[in-house]
Amino acid sequence: MDNMLDMYLFETNSLLEQLDELLIEAEKAGDLTVDDVNEIFRVMHTIKGSSAMMEFSSLMQIAHHIEDLFFYIRQNGLDSLNITHKGTLFNLMFRSTDMLRAEVSKVENNEPLSDNVDNLTQEINSFLKIISEEETPKNTEATIAKSSEPKKSEQPKKVSAPATQTADLDKIRMELAECPDDNASFFLRLFFDEGCGMENLRAFMLISALKESGLEFNHYPADIETNSKTCATIIEKGFYLTFESSKDAESAISQVSNLNNIQSYELIENVRVKNATADEIKTPTAPVHENAVTSTPAASTGHQTPNKQNLISVNLAKLDNLVAIVGEIVITESMVTSSPDIQNLKNMDSFLKATRQLRKLTDDLQDIVMSLRMVPVSGVFQKMNRIVRDMKQKLQKDVRLTIVGENTEVDKSIVDSIGDPIMHIVRNSMDHGIEDSVQERIAAGKNPQGEITLSATHTTNEVIIAIKDDGHGVDPAGVLAKAKKNGILTKPENEYTQKEILALLLAPGFSTNEVVTEYSGRGVGMDVVKKNVEAVGGTVTVTSELGKGMCTTLKIPLTMAIVDGMEIAVGKSVFTIPIANIRQSFKVKSEDVIYDTEGNEIIKCMNQFYPIIRIHTLYNIDSKITNIEDGILVWVESGDKSYCLFVDDLLGEQQVVVKPLPVYLNSFNIKNSGICGCTILGDGNISIILDVLNLYAAAHNQY
Repeated sequence: MDNMLDMYLFETNSLLEQLDELLIEAEKAGDLTVDDVNEIFRVMHTIKGSSAMMEFSSLMQIAHHIEDLFFYIRQNGLDSLNITHKGTLFNLMFRSTDMLRAEVSKVENNEPLSDNVDNLTQEINSFLKIISEEETPKNTEATIAKSSEPKKSEQPKKVSAPATQTADLDKIRMELAECPDDNASFFLRLFFDEGCGMENLRAFMLISALKESGLEFNHYPADIETNSKTCATIIEKGFYLTFESSKDAESAISQVSNLNNIQSYELIENVRVKNATADEIKTPTAPVHENAVTSTPAASTGHQTPNKQNLISVNLAKLDNLVAIVGEIVITESMVTSSPDIQNLKNMDSFLKATRQLRKLTDDLQDIVMSLRMVPVSGVFQKMNRIVRDMKQKLQKDVRLTIVGENTEVDKSIVDSIGDPIMHIVRNSMDHGIEDSVQERIAAGKNPQGEITLSATHTTNEVIIAIKDDGHGVDPAGVLAKAKKNGILTKPENEYTQKEILALLLAPGFSTNEVVTEYSGRGVGMDVVKKNVEAVGGTVTVTSELGKGMCTTLKIPLTMAIVDGMEIAVGKSVFTIPIANIRQSFKVKSEDVIYDTEGNEIIKCMNQFYPIIRIHTLYNIDSKITNIEDGILVWVESGDKSYCLFVDDLLGEQQVVVKPLPVYLNSFNIKNSGICGCTILGDGNISIILDVLNLYAAAHNQY
């Protein structure tokens, strides 16, 4: 069941994402196409079937009613909907997909599903009633769709004949205005509940369910999918299914007996076929069918083309294990090639050649394994279309979302982590950034329609995601005033630079909204963005020009599993600093160092002054190198923090596999001490990986 549930959740979430994208694009175009209608019908039919199989009643009911609605639209064409209908349909579909997604989320979190979804299903039925009445006012009774699901206290009435009826084909021909299958041995006649409505639709749903179970049969009337007039025939004379064997007929009855809205059914045996079969047993002159039956699979087997499948779904936990194993292989390979026992051997040429080839293969293996975890950011980006669409309607703002670089790939775990931060920023741009009225934009010489641009680009080892709007930008004076009012300023107002003022937007408890709305004003949002992005090793920066707009940039590592690092020595300890955080390393003289009012060391670089942090002092490490001239300064930067680390020596650059710290160390507040993980070196020793951003905070608190 776990495997089935995983597959169900994967399939349903994928279908709902496809549906959201389809609806957003269709709404932008102002209309649905025939292909759109067929696709929505197919998606809902799939969700209905799989939800029924998993016994998720609420999901099944919602999907079933939407399927009914789109069956009617398929049957009557898009011309049956006017502009008002289409607008209502889009809103109804977005609410329905939201409800379906909420129910799926409950399944994922092992929460009980909703017991009652009648409000939504009745809304769907009411809409179907409106469009069907306007389309065929003379035949209202045959087209009005009432709720197809009985209340729990009501059980649908099932009535079948006590024994198989027998009837001649001519009698059935007289009941139907068409010629049924002469070779059918059994007829199953059904009547739907009186007044249930849309009988032809219900008949179509019935035959779809039976065909999915593998049964072969014909049905009469035959044109139920395209002819709404068949409703009257089904109401008056019933709906017929024909079978060639009693086994198929019994199988159909077992399914029909469990369906809702079936008032009665009876099984009728064809007298002519029964008598003809008896005669054939006495004098077998009829053609033998066995050859035809056996030749069909043989022919199909000979010419069957295998299905090509280029994509497979893999559990993320399995990929995590694979990455871990490859990391161990890389470490072991490094330990073998740098073993001191090998260094004393002579005639090392062949060995060195083999180790170079081994290094190449392990690097290739590592790259391939990491690429398996890489997924495009398009999934996260496309979800923002829905955020913009909903806020456009509620805020009455005309805004378009432009997406650039949606095929940029990032590690799966990081993609999952950046969804919420991007959503917060997009909401912030919609609520705070874009002007409230078209007149305000026109007065500022801008396009009446606002624009939010969501872009992603690659650099060597990180992805840069930018969320930019062309709104009114940020007023520095207003930000300072609000920050002062909220008590989050740490120094006098006149000492804040433009960069520092914009950084206040990311501070906890900061909000420029005076009134709490559905989307903002609670002081929660941008600080969550900063926290979540930094949790995956990224940084957030904000730039803005008053009157022109605002841009929030996220710099995120492509993966957290492997880091290009610089090994540094402090005493007998070895640390690793991510190369991405290093700007420069250099030696200085004692006279180059100056001191602030509190006696802390400062060094001047590129006409700017930066504090010096001594690692041996911070971590109480015994080191013989304490003179500033004997060691090396490493200029590092992360987020809005830039400073210099004093270390004994640089040991060299190396690609390292990041290992998480043991759980029991969490009680020692290790992460707030400037340590984000560790790695195993080629000689088997452990190197601590430094978190440049938190290390500055740790040193600042200590000093």
